[in-house]
Amino acid sequence: MLSIKKILSPTDFSEASRNAMREAADLATRYQADLLLVHVVRALPALPPNPNFVFEVPEYERALHADAERQLKALTADLSGTGVRLQSIVGHGDAGAEIVRVAEAEAVGLIVIATHGTTGWQRVLLGSVAEKVVRLAHCPVLTIPAPAR
Repeated sequence: MLSIKKILSPTDFSEASRNAMREAADLATRYQADLLLVHVVRALPALPPNPNFVFEVPEYERALHADAERQLKALTADLSGTGVRLQSIVGHGDAGAEIVRVAEAEAVGLIVIATHGTTGWQRVLLGSVAEKVVRLAHCPVLTIPAPAR
């Protein structure tokens, strides 16, 4: 029998990732596992010095981090009645690689991730975080398709 002690559910705060998070919470309840919610703040490129910039990159990244923490806190509050033990982490950098890194560091037994269903040129330009996680993760990955539009 599959023994899962910790489940990771990455979120970009979209409806698709909220659906995946609900599935992860259900699995965490069934397996009596901890649920780890992760959001990754994308690394911003360094900008050339310009006196016209009002918002400096480090300040902007701190604001993004604080906003992610606020939204993760709201998500954990939404799940607090489920009885699942919850944790949240805000990572930085490439989303796919950071999700896999956190999964390994936290000894996660399962990753539950949403797929957004992008195809064609959008996928070529943007890549697929879910696809990268599936390829790189050392634990099982359950992909949850986005709801039909």
